[in-house]
Amino acid sequence: MASFEIHGGKQLKGELIPQGAKNEALQVLCAPLLTSEKVTISNIPDIVDVNKLIGLLQAMGVKIEKVEKGTYIFQAKDVNLDYMQTEDFKTRASSLRGSVMIVGPMLARFGVGYLPKPGGDKIGRRRLDTHFTGMMALGAKFNYDAGEHFYAVEGEKLKGTYIHMDEASVTGTANIVMAAVRAEGLTTIYNAACEPYLQQLCKMLNSMGAKIEGIGSNMLKIQGVKELKGCYHRVLPDMIEIGSFIGLAAMTQSEITIKDVSWENLGIIPTIFRRLGINLEKRGDDIFVPKQESYQIETFIDGSIMTIADAPWPGFTPDLLSIILVVATQAKGSVLIHQKMFESRLFFTDKLIDMGAQIILCDPHRATVIGLDRKYDLRGIQMTSPDIRAGVSLLIAALSAKGKSVIHNIEQIDRGYQDIDIRLNNLGADIRRIG
Repeated sequence: MASFEIHGGKQLKGELIPQGAKNEALQVLCAPLLTSEKVTISNIPDIVDVNKLIGLLQAMGVKIEKVEKGTYIFQAKDVNLDYMQTEDFKTRASSLRGSVMIVGPMLARFGVGYLPKPGGDKIGRRRLDTHFTGMMALGAKFNYDAGEHFYAVEGEKLKGTYIHMDEASVTGTANIVMAAVRAEGLTTIYNAACEPYLQQLCKMLNSMGAKIEGIGSNMLKIQGVKELKGCYHRVLPDMIEIGSFIGLAAMTQSEITIKDVSWENLGIIPTIFRRLGINLEKRGDDIFVPKQESYQIETFIDGSIMTIADAPWPGFTPDLLSIILVVATQAKGSVLIHQKMFESRLFFTDKLIDMGAQIILCDPHRATVIGLDRKYDLRGIQMTSPDIRAGVSLLIAALSAKGKSVIHNIEQIDRGYQDIDIRLNNLGADIRRIG
């Protein structure tokens, strides 16, 4: 198990280019399964979860050609359906959460979709009901082998229908959309997710010949087509990494420019960081974060304590709440962090408390942070990364802390952040990969 050794307290300076969006890549990489033609995708991040999905697609029979770093050509001309019953498929697919995205396109094109219980972060219950309920509404038959933890959907002739989703699940919406694009007739999806990742997938599918209306809203209308063709698609910059870098700059009192961020797809993210008192400037399509000695959390108009909570898009993404919590530890003022979607994401706060942060974990979903206003530095400790986002949050805390910190289980960080140690060291950080 590899670890990071971090010597904190150093101010950073320079430019960072965000990687391609992990959450988008895991969706759009599965779209080539819908056609036998070549599909080119660029700005794919070189991270563990994405590379595992590419390996799974290749094992399924998809021909994959690497054009250059981050750009691949996919051709699903000879997909091996028998492979999906093998132990190798079960092992590969169960090792990452993103494997769930193969089910919708496989069902749409081949009439069958199989999946073992997928892996991913241990951040609380993440049910798959929404995915399969939607596919069943399109006419698929569902079976779950509880002994093998193996899911199966079968349906030769899917038919469009009205689907009112019980939750605005991003991956659930994506799976149902990919199943519906080749279904007969009109499919209407209400309470659909409308995150930029999902918008990107829908735009990509339309460029392949799909007929999807309502992109960016919570009601999608999909007129099924008989076949799809190839296309070119570029993945957006990763909004979660962009938010992480904003938080890093504030915590380490650094001057950082984040390049080519696709401002129009950041939604409320810059606003939330400004509520913590963090200055950031829009410079073309870049974000400039100046060096700040202190930053003060806003209160509500009546003077009551600020609450920052996650919500489905266009609300604040849950993937950045861990970053917000860490950044608040050195702010002036207090804030209540309310993590509504996942019940285990705030448990990493015990490490921050050990570092000297003042945090009250109210319950599994809420934590109150009393900012130290830099009067007391966080101190370096040994800790273990529980998931991707908490891991980077702890890395940011360690970079701002006095002394040496060691973070174990950094494979979790590598799952979502490309060469994070190398990129931050180029700005003046002192991070060593050990073990």
